[in-house]
This record gives sequence, structure tokens and C-alpha cells, in this order.
Amino acid sequence: MTGPPAQTLTALQAALAAEEAASYGYGVVGAQLAGAQQQTARADWVAHQVARDQLTAMISAVGGQPGPSAVAYRLPMPVHSATAARALAVIIEDRVTQAYLGLVAVNDRALRDFGARQARAAALRCVVWRGSTVAFPGLPAISLRH
Repeated sequence: MTGPPAQTLTALQAALAAEEAASYGYGVVGAQLAGAQQQTARADWVAHQVARDQLTAMISAVGGQPGPSAVAYRLPMPVHSATAARALAVIIEDRVTQAYLGLVAVNDRALRDFGARQARAAALRCVVWRGSTVAFPGLPAISLRH
């Protein structure tokens, strides 16, 4: 019996790593916010944990070994204010969206559908934090230049 194509397992592991990092990051985000924004951060944190658990099960179901989460993650910037927390949430969701684009490219239709739904969900969460949308969520602006 053979396992899944390497591309599939790589895409699943990349999405899992992004979700694990997002779960960690939202702990930092939520610690700097209050009121409704903290509630939004908490809901987003839970969404990332649920997705992490789904990805862990998917990897195991195809015969893979889910990659371990890190003990801690290096944040892309210091987060000591609500403004920085919101900026971190944008970065987190952009990175999660980008990771799911790899899953959208696999041959398995169910995994592609899952990846597309998760990329959309991350892009929509990002709109809340950014206050606007971008033309191609998950793709770095540099990749859109000619």
C-alpha cells in the first residue's frame, strides 16, 4: 500500500504548521485587546485550533505523521499594543491563507475543497482585522507584479 503523493502530505503539513503558529499568535493578539476585539480574537483562536485538529486527523488518515508544534514561535514584530496586535492578526491570517493555497493545488478533491474553504475563512478573518480586503488573499503583493 502506498501513501499519499508527496505534494499532498507537504501541503497538509504546511497548513498544519500555519494553524499551529496561528493558535500561538492569537494568544499574543488576544492578550493585547479588550472587549469585542478580544472576543473576536478568541473566536479566531478557537477556529485555528479546530482547523489544526482537523488537519492532524487528515494527515493521520492518509498515513502521515503530523509534524510537532513548536514550543514557541518568533513573532514578526514586537506586540505591546492593540494596534500591533491587530497588525499581527493580519499577518497571521495572510500566512494561513497562503498555506491553504498549497492544499488547493492537490489532486484530492475533498482536500482541495477543504483548503479552499479554509483559505476563504482566513481571508475573511483578515478583512475584519485589516479593515479592507485585497485582490488576491494569501498571495504576496510582489508575486502579482509583471
